[in-house]
Amino acid sequence: MSQPVPPPTGNPFAGADAQYAPAPPPAPVRDNVGLGILAAFAAALVAAGAYGGIGGAIEREIGFAAVGVGFLVGFAAAKVGGRNPVLPVVSAVLALGAVYLGQLVAIAVIFTKLGDLSFTQYFFDNFSDLTEVWKEAADFMSYVFLAVGAAAAFAGAKKAHG
Repeated sequence: MSQPVPPPTGNPFAGADAQYAPAPPPAPVRDNVGLGILAAFAAALVAAGAYGGIGGAIEREIGFAAVGVGFLVGFAAAKVGGRNPVLPVVSAVLALGAVYLGQLVAIAVIFTKLGDLSFTQYFFDNFSDLTEVWKEAADFMSYVFLAVGAAAAFAGAKKAHG
């Protein structure tokens, strides 16, 4: 005859016969700076494309989108690369580049809507012209968005591990 099992009490030590589940395996160690930088770079390219596509479609920049670009870059770096103190700095630099690249993508999208060339023709064949247009069109807010993206990346990388 089997022994009666006492009702669960929430106390793991109640009942000498209680069966305990094994402890879960420890979380994988994420302390690979190289992979963190690679993840941040990939996130920067994706975010730059999205930022530029949205900006070009509505023909303006959005501050919250620059924050999103930065946070995405920093978050990706920290989640993959760990707590290394290099990652927030690298994330900020990559986010700065991503916001700038996104601004160039936005200009190319706007030109595509106005002209008869494709996006790739504007972006790849006339890249130096795009940078010249950016220099002429850049105002105070363009630089603010660059700084906001970098700051968000730095903060995102720091906060990803709380």
